[in-house]
Amino acid sequence: MTLLSRKADYAMLIVSYLHHRPEGGNARAIAERFGLSRPFVANILKELSNRGYVTSHRGVKGGYALKESARSVTLADFLASIDEGFRLTLCNHTADPADVCSLEPSCPVKGPLADIHRRIVDVLRGVTLADVVAPPPVSPAPAAGLLHLLPPEPACCSSGDHCHHPQPATV
Repeated sequence: MTLLSRKADYAMLIVSYLHHRPEGGNARAIAERFGLSRPFVANILKELSNRGYVTSHRGVKGGYALKESARSVTLADFLASIDEGFRLTLCNHTADPADVCSLEPSCPVKGPLADIHRRIVDVLRGVTLADVVAPPPVSPAPAAGLLHLLPPEPACCSSGDHCHHPQPATV
């Protein structure tokens, strides 16, 4: 089960690719890099351009570049503009009455699922494309914060003199 469409997933992949290449890229290079269909990548790039996330440059050295303003767009807004947005279930939001679940009027989990959906959308509203394509550096391992709990090294060991404490065996 995936919560994002392939189109939305690939659109974020393309935005990430362009973010890391300020000179831009073209559909062929992006498709080759990720093993995707060139026409599908070209269609997504065209849509990203139409939605204002990338600029297109025609000609022999043409291609696409990520607009700086795209980095501040929230993931919720991006998904809504690229796809039909994020939907946890059919009943969360649909404009098409034919797309409504037949159990909706008597569904006992509709309310709780709607609450979960709202929470997820709130999280997506707090995440920008920049957060996705340029995540912050990985922090040190959680155990690194526990080093201060270890007993201090004896003065004789840290002074460089010959230490009388037992040393671990080396192989």
